[in-house]
Amino acid sequence: MPHAATPPPSTPLYVNDGLLSPGQVGHLRPSSPGDPLDELRERYRNDGYLLLKGLLPRDDVLKAREAYFALLAPSGVLSPGTRPVEGIFDGTKDKLDYPGMSSSRNFDTYRRGAGSTDANGRPRGGLFVDLALQAHGEPWYKDEFCKHPALHSFVAKFTGWGDSTLGLTRSLLRNNTPHNKAIGVHYDQIFLRHGEDTSMTAWVPMGNVALDGGGLIYMEKGHELGREIEKDFYDRARRTGLSDAEAKDAFNQNMMSGGLLADGPKEFGEAHGRRWLVTEYEAGDVVLHTPYTIHASTINKDPRNVIRLGTDLRFVDSSRPYDTRWKNVYTFGDGV
Repeated sequence: MPHAATPPPSTPLYVNDGLLSPGQVGHLRPSSPGDPLDELRERYRNDGYLLLKGLLPRDDVLKAREAYFALLAPSGVLSPGTRPVEGIFDGTKDKLDYPGMSSSRNFDTYRRGAGSTDANGRPRGGLFVDLALQAHGEPWYKDEFCKHPALHSFVAKFTGWGDSTLGLTRSLLRNNTPHNKAIGVHYDQIFLRHGEDTSMTAWVPMGNVALDGGGLIYMEKGHELGREIEKDFYDRARRTGLSDAEAKDAFNQNMMSGGLLADGPKEFGEAHGRRWLVTEYEAGDVVLHTPYTIHASTINKDPRNVIRLGTDLRFVDSSRPYDTRWKNVYTFGDGV
């Protein structure tokens, strides 16, 4: 495969448990949406992901990015004198007052005031977290961006689901402010366990993301490992006499807080002898991945203090059983 013969990136890449070594890093393989569908499907099956360059119109992506940061601007997160579409973090502020949404449970923690507190004893996050939560239900996001016809039509053709293609309403619109905690190691079936394992995730970077800007990283052949982890647990659960429902509950209870396989990609990659595949993302790119594809993110070390913004959109075949808990807009404490 092309990325296998390419030297690893020279940019230092930090994750929650340290600096990835050069031998732990490879490149994501880019694809064009205009390539033959059969070729794209084969790459998706083999790699567990499909990085589609320029699937969405760049202007539409930047319009949504501008709306998001215009909404969050009253929280003081943006550097004075910069435009909302740039999403430049105010480096004079304490990063802990602007916690990134590494998971929905992470957001819920801050929303409840269970996170750290400032010098006056008030929960950190405050207005910033409230506005970031509010953005999930804004018409420009929920009704326009999440339902973009270019994405929906491509998924419908690529999967063969056609008119049965359904974009689930619940999504995770994640910001990642510089130097805050990154997303830990996981695969998405962990969060969609009340349906069949036939969903597809579209990760959409809402703006350019530099190599060290906190973008998603994908474990090489991680979809195969994810399936192995799932099967191994269920095999052991069945041997103990658990029903399918009990096994699902037990599986989730054995995950780390927030549904993670591990907090640190470095150690997880070393333990399984697999590299993390990375790339620079551009506004308009979309990554499709399977429900078992293992992924995480780097810590945002962008030297310009650009806030990484991206969203997880899930698609299902509505003619098949799917996790109906994802039919509603993400709200604080929805428990999913």
